[in-house]
Amino acid sequence: MRKKVDERIRTLIDNGVKTRHRSMFVIIGDKSRDQIVNLHYMLSKAVVKSRPNVLWCYKDKLELSSHKKKRAKQVKKLMQRGLLDPEKVDPFSLFVETGGITYCLYKDSERILGNTFGMCILQDFEALTPNLLARTIETVEGGGLIVLLLRSLSSLTRLCTMVMDVHERFRTESHLQAAGRFNERFLLSLASCKACVVMDDELNILPISSHMKSISTVALREDSEGLSEADQDLKNLKEQLNDDFPVGPLIGNCCTLDQGKAVITFLDAILDKTLRSTVALLAARGRGKSAALGLAIAGAIAAGYSNIFVTAPSPENLKTLFDFVCKGFDKLEYKEHLDYDVVKSTNPEFKRATVRINIYKQHRQTIQYVQPHEHEKLSQVELLVVDEAAAIPLPIVKSLLGPYLVFLSSTVNGYEGTGRSLSLKLLQQLEEQSQVSAKSVEGTLSGRLFKKMELNESIRYAPGDPIESWLHALLCLDVTNSIPNINRLPSPSECDLYYVNRDTLFSYHKDSELFLQRMMALYVASHYKNSPNDLQLMADAPAHHLFVLLGPVDESKNHLPDILCVIQVSLEGQISRISAMKSLSDGHQPFGDQIPWKFCEQFEDTVFPSLSGARIVRIATHPSAMRLGYGSVAVELLTRYFEGQLTPISEVDVEDTPDSPYVRVTEAAEKVSLLKENIKPRTDLPPLLVHLRERQPEKLHYIGVSFGLTLDLFRFWRKHRFAPFYIGQIPSTVTGEHTCMVLKPLNNDDVEANGADQWGFFGPFYQDFRRRFTRLLGSSFRAMEYKLAMSVLDPKINFTEPEPASDGFLKLLDEILSPYDIQRLEAYTNNRADFHKILDLVPTLARLYFREKLPVSVSYTQASVLLCSGLQEKSITCIQGEMKLERQQILSLFIKVMKKLHKHLYGIASKEIDSSLPRLREVVMKPHSVSVDEDLNDAAKEVKDEMQAKMDGLLDPELLQQYAIADKEVDFENALQNGGKISSGGLISLKSSRSGLEKHEKQKESHKSGKKRNKEGNSSKLNKKRKP
Repeated sequence: MRKKVDERIRTLIDNGVKTRHRSMFVIIGDKSRDQIVNLHYMLSKAVVKSRPNVLWCYKDKLELSSHKKKRAKQVKKLMQRGLLDPEKVDPFSLFVETGGITYCLYKDSERILGNTFGMCILQDFEALTPNLLARTIETVEGGGLIVLLLRSLSSLTRLCTMVMDVHERFRTESHLQAAGRFNERFLLSLASCKACVVMDDELNILPISSHMKSISTVALREDSEGLSEADQDLKNLKEQLNDDFPVGPLIGNCCTLDQGKAVITFLDAILDKTLRSTVALLAARGRGKSAALGLAIAGAIAAGYSNIFVTAPSPENLKTLFDFVCKGFDKLEYKEHLDYDVVKSTNPEFKRATVRINIYKQHRQTIQYVQPHEHEKLSQVELLVVDEAAAIPLPIVKSLLGPYLVFLSSTVNGYEGTGRSLSLKLLQQLEEQSQVSAKSVEGTLSGRLFKKMELNESIRYAPGDPIESWLHALLCLDVTNSIPNINRLPSPSECDLYYVNRDTLFSYHKDSELFLQRMMALYVASHYKNSPNDLQLMADAPAHHLFVLLGPVDESKNHLPDILCVIQVSLEGQISRISAMKSLSDGHQPFGDQIPWKFCEQFEDTVFPSLSGARIVRIATHPSAMRLGYGSVAVELLTRYFEGQLTPISEVDVEDTPDSPYVRVTEAAEKVSLLKENIKPRTDLPPLLVHLRERQPEKLHYIGVSFGLTLDLFRFWRKHRFAPFYIGQIPSTVTGEHTCMVLKPLNNDDVEANGADQWGFFGPFYQDFRRRFTRLLGSSFRAMEYKLAMSVLDPKINFTEPEPASDGFLKLLDEILSPYDIQRLEAYTNNRADFHKILDLVPTLARLYFREKLPVSVSYTQASVLLCSGLQEKSITCIQGEMKLERQQILSLFIKVMKKLHKHLYGIASKEIDSSLPRLREVVMKPHSVSVDEDLNDAAKEVKDEMQAKMDGLLDPELLQQYAIADKEVDFENALQNGGKISSGGLISLKSSRSGLEKHEKQKESHKSGKKRNKEGNSSKLNKKRKP
C-alpha cells in the first residue's frame, strides 16, 4: 500500500540542498533499510547535479539475503541489455545496483578519509563509537543526508540500556557493570539538533523531533550578485591574479578566501625554489585542505619540479588531492594521455586508487605516492606533501622531514588520528627551530623557514551547518574556545579537590554541559593525544572516576567555578589469584587493570593483582595555571584522600556504603508507545560536585600512573615519591616515547612489608627494576637521554659515611676484577696509560657503582659521564654531543671518577690483591763469608797436603819391600863386578827365581793398585823392570 511521505521530511531535504547544509535521519525499525530508497530518491530530485553517491558503513554483515543477491544480479543483466522495467523491479534491489554505493566496514573506516559523499548510511548502532561518528559524518557534503539505522525498539530509552561493543573493553573483573551515560546524552542531543529527524520505519516522525512542527521552506536567494564580504574578497583576489601564471589559473578553482590565500602561500614557497621551507596547513574537516594541496602540486609541476612525493595513511585518502591535481592541470591546459598519465594501483587493498602521475610536457616529471614508513625512498625528492599528517605516527612524520620543500596538512577536529600531537609537538618544534635559525643566520639563506596557516571557512558544506554544530557539541571537538580566562589565580594551598558525579555531568543539562565542555577543553589543551572515544570512556567505564581542583567557591554567586585541574582515575586490582595464574600461563592480558597485569607479567607475581589500587589516567591543568603547583596539590590531596586523611575518623570506620543506584532516563520516561514517548533530561539528579570530606574513599594499597616517558613528566611524578617498575623497551608508534609505569604504595595495614624501606612492600620490586634497567641501558635504552636515565635510576652519589665492604663483596670483586685489571686501572689513574686500555673495565665498574657496591661520592656530572660511558657504552664523541661539553672536559671528569673508584678498590682489597698476585722468583746473590783468594789458598793447601800424604805413602820401606830382590845379593854383586852393562835408564835386569804363579798374582795386585791411583787423580806411575 502506498503512503504519502510527510511533507516536513521533503522540506528538510530541500532546505538542506538549498542552504548546502546536511540533514540527519534516525530510522527505528526492522524495515528501516527499505526507507533508504525513498530518502535517496527525494535527495536525487532536490539535487540539480548527478545522483549523489552513497557510503554504507556496517560492522561485519550487510544482511542482504541470498535471493536479494540473486535478484540484484538479474537486475544488473537486464540493465546491461536495456530491458529493465523500473515499475516491476524491487526498489531496494534497483537502488543497490544503481546507487553508486561504497561499502565500508567500521574497522576499515580510515580509508574513507579525504573522500566526499552525498549520503552516508550507518547501521549496527551497537558497534558505533564517537571516533566512527566523527569520521563518517564529516565525509558528507552540504545538502547530503546522514541516515542512522536502528532495530525495533519498544522505547527510545532502550538506547540507554543497549550493550555497546566497546563496553566489553571497559569491564574488568571487579567492575562488570558498564553504564549507558553516553547513549543517554546522545539521545537527548538529538532533540536539540534542528536538522535531525527521528522516525520509525514508516517515516512517522517521533515526538522527540518536536522542532519539526515549525519547519518551513527556505527561500532561495535569487540575487546572484548578493555575495558575502568573504565571497567578494575572493572574487577580487581572482581578478587581481588572473594574468599571473601559474597562480591565476589555479586560484580560479578555490571556493573560499582562506583556501585562496593558502594556495598563494604554497605557490610562493614553490616559486622561491630554495627548498628550505616547511608549510603547515591546519583545519577542521571539510575546509578544502586536500584541494589546496592538489592545486599547489599542479603549480609545482608548472614551475618545473621533477620529483614530487605525496604520502598519507593510505592512497585512498588522496582521492580528493589527485582529483584537484588533475583539475589544476586542466586549468594549466595540460591534456591527459598527451601531457600526463594517471597510474592506478594494482594492489587490491588500495582498490585502484591513484598512486602516480607521470608528466611529459616540459620534461620527465613525476608525482609519486609513497607509504609513510618508506622514508628511505626520498633521496631525490624536491617537494614532499604529507596529507592527513595527524593520522600518521609522530615519529614517522619526523623521519619524513628533510632538506627539501615540505607541505603538511592536518585535521585538528573531527576524528581521532593522534589528536593534537602534530600541532602540540611537531609544529611547536618546527616553529622553535625556525626562530632559532632565523636569529643565527641573520638574513643569510641557510636554515629552515616555517609557516603555519589555518582554514576556518567550510567548503564541503556552507557555514553554520547544524550537523557540524551538533557533532562538535556532542563529542566536545571544538572546545579550544571553551577555556575561560581566570581573573584571579588563588594560592594552591587554598584550593580543594572535588569528586564529580558522572550521572549529573552527562545528563545534558545546560550547566552540566558547560562544565563538561570546560573539562574537555583542559584535556585538549594539556594532552597531545586526545580522541572522541575518550568521552565515552569517561562516561561509561565503571571503574573510572573524575576529580577537579577548584579554588575557593563563593556559594552566593550563581556561576560555575573555574577549573584549575582535572584528574581522571581508574580503580584497578582485586583480581583473583586463579585469573592471575591463568593470565601468566596463557600470556594474555585482559582489557583494563593495566598496572596489575603489567606488574604480574614483569615480576611473575600472582599476589599483587589481588591488591586494590588506582591508576591516574589523566591529569590536566588550566593553560593559565601551568607550572604554578596546582597539579602537585591535586596529586597530594588525592593521595591523602585515598589514605583516609581527609575523611573524619568517625566515617572511616563505617562499613562501605554502596553507591546510590544508577537511575537512567529509562525510569524517567513514560510507559507509553514509541509514537507518544516524550524524552526529557532527568531532574532527580545528585549534586555535580562533592567535597572529598563528604565521600567515603575506597580502600587502596597503591596509586599508579602510566604515561609516555619524558624528563619533565618523570620528574613530576618522582617529586611525589612515585617509583617506576616498568619501562617499555619498544617506543610507542604514535609518540615515539617509551611507556613508563610508576607506583606509590599507600599507608595500609593489610600488606606486610619486610624491613623499614620507604617503599614498603614495593621495595624489593623496585630494586629489581633498577638492576634490570641498568643492564638494559646498553641495548634497548642506549639512545635514552642521559638526564632521563639518571632520573630513572636515581643513584646515590653522596656517601657521607664509608660503608665497610662485606666478605661476600670481596669474593665477588675477586671474581669480577683480576689483579691485573686493578694494575691497569692504576696505570690509567697515574697517567701511564690511555683510557682505551681500561674501556673493558668501565661497564663493570659502572654497574657496581650504580648498584651502590662502591660507596664513592661523585658529582652529578661525573656520575652522568660514568653512566654514558659505562652503562650506555657511548663513545666520547657521542657524550660530547649529548652533554655539550668539550672532549677534554669529558676526559677530565672521566679520569676523576676512575681515580676515586681505584682508590676505593685498592683500599678495601689491597691485602687480598697482594697475597694473590703471582710473581716470578729471582735468584738471591748474597756475598760469601770467605773471600775468593782465601778459598783458593785453602783449596791449594788441601791438594798439596793430599799429594804429600800420597808421596809419603809411596816411600814407605814396608811398601818398597815388595820390590826387594830376595836371596840374590850375590847375583847382584856379581853383576856389578863382572862389568855388566847399565842401560841409559839406570836399570839392571836380574833373573827372578819366583814361580810363574807368584808373578801373575803380583801383576794383578799391581794392576789394581794402579787403577786405584788413577781414580784418585794420581798421575804418577812406578814401573820397575827386572832382568831374569
